[in-house]
Amino acid sequence: MLPPRLVRRLILAPLAVVIAVAVAALFPLLALLAGVFGLVGRARPGRMRGLRLLFFALVWFTAETVTLFVCLGLWMASGFGGRLRTEPFQNRHYAIMGWFLRLVYRTATGTFAVTVEVAEPELTDAERAARLARPVIVLSRHAGPGDSFLLVHHLLNVYERRPRVVMKAALQYDPTLDVVANRLPNVFVRHSRTGDRQYVEQIERLARGLDQVGALVIFPEGGNWTPGRWQRGIARLERQGRHDLAARARDMPNLLPPRAGGALAAISACPSADVIFVAHAGLDRLVSVTDVWRSLPMDQVIRVRWWRVPVDEVPRRADHDAQVRWLYDWWERIDAWISDNRPEGGRPAGAGRPAGAGPA
Repeated sequence: MLPPRLVRRLILAPLAVVIAVAVAALFPLLALLAGVFGLVGRARPGRMRGLRLLFFALVWFTAETVTLFVCLGLWMASGFGGRLRTEPFQNRHYAIMGWFLRLVYRTATGTFAVTVEVAEPELTDAERAARLARPVIVLSRHAGPGDSFLLVHHLLNVYERRPRVVMKAALQYDPTLDVVANRLPNVFVRHSRTGDRQYVEQIERLARGLDQVGALVIFPEGGNWTPGRWQRGIARLERQGRHDLAARARDMPNLLPPRAGGALAAISACPSADVIFVAHAGLDRLVSVTDVWRSLPMDQVIRVRWWRVPVDEVPRRADHDAQVRWLYDWWERIDAWISDNRPEGGRPAGAGRPAGAGPA
């Protein structure tokens, strides 16, 4: 169970600062040890997983410390929290969020030898300005470490959107995300049998508040892909009597069956929004911590694909079942794209049989 916010502020935030100071102070010694263990372990030249992770940890905790102190200063400057929800302070929090994500993105791609390729058509200045005249609802697959950071970084720093994100409540254990995300319009969800409607209502509230540069980010799968979750998702549909959807989910080995409630509620609550679907390939084979460790440095390309559905092509007036089928149609398209674009080919371990544009 997540500790109360006051406890998180008084314990987790100072703890992150202490860790940052300790890592910085001990970095030369830790780097020496990591290098020695890498040589003893006969690591391939240039691999040095321990050194890479240590450097990334140093940058991460340093960035967290800077962000926490900036947020403390903003809290004091806002009248000890009294004006945090005003537009000027919202802009400042988006700015510090953008700085943090840029730094983490550049460090991660450089340290772990990752290249990100985003497939999108070239736009004229007029087309780009026109696309920033409407809000967007972004529905993305969720698989692999850091894919949500990658998506939000591009929305905020590349496409100049102001993202609102629906994310798991457990992410608030990270003190920087906890502080910044709770000061901006986001939703933290805990899936339960009795409380889902409460979070759907919060998603509807976020969607209704989108302005022309707003972007509401939802991961309809509800979590990263794993073989167990994939199988449980199909079993859930079977228990609900949706054998048609369960059959379609079996033919999508790369994706979890989408949970339609929050996504469709957001689309209905913001009738002026375009809908963007996001697929990526390259991180989905990293299911466990062991997978991540063994893959370092990754030395691979992460491919990302965006599809944009204009507002007048979104089936808002269709009945619920037709909208669910529309969502599954797009999920099948994403699944096929992933099979065709995964860097090493093949499909995720443990899955069933294989499946038969534009920026924000």
